[in-house]
Amino acid sequence: MDCEPSDVMVLGAIRRGARKFGKIQKATKVSPEELDKALEDLEKRGLIKIEEKKTWLGKKVELHTTKKGDEELERSVHEMQQSWDTMVQVYKSGDKKKMKDQMDGFRGMLPMMMFFGVMDMMMFSMMFSMMGSSMTDYVPADQIPEGADAGSAGDEGGMDGGVDSGMDGGGGFDFDLGF
Repeated sequence: MDCEPSDVMVLGAIRRGARKFGKIQKATKVSPEELDKALEDLEKRGLIKIEEKKTWLGKKVELHTTKKGDEELERSVHEMQQSWDTMVQVYKSGDKKKMKDQMDGFRGMLPMMMFFGVMDMMMFSMMFSMMGSSMTDYVPADQIPEGADAGSAGDEGGMDGGVDSGMDGGGGFDFDLGF
């Protein structure tokens, strides 16, 4: 994967319909500084485009993914799915040490897997139970979907959608994006 995890989540949020800074931040739960950096990087790499429109209320700025951005996102989601499948196979083998090594190896990818709904939250919870760990040992608490127990058990928490599911790109006023 060529992008940072937060870049991929930002790209996914834009593709899902979050077109403004505040909506993207709410969807991804990244800090304003990190979001600003991600947007700059995505624009430089040609993965997003900025559209400015004049409205009767003034200038309106919206973000959209480019074809290159859509392709990068698809590649990233495919890679996440392969990583998840590997983790499931290791879990099914029953090898606790190998499971811990896999979790450690994919630590940076876990929040993205949750964001894109790649993982089955029940299976993910069972993996932690097998290792005697909790989700918060690997995923920041603010990245864990509502309805998923941060301890050793959980449910899917409504994270069954793919890249195109989810948020609306509703209206609201536009503020300076900072880049």
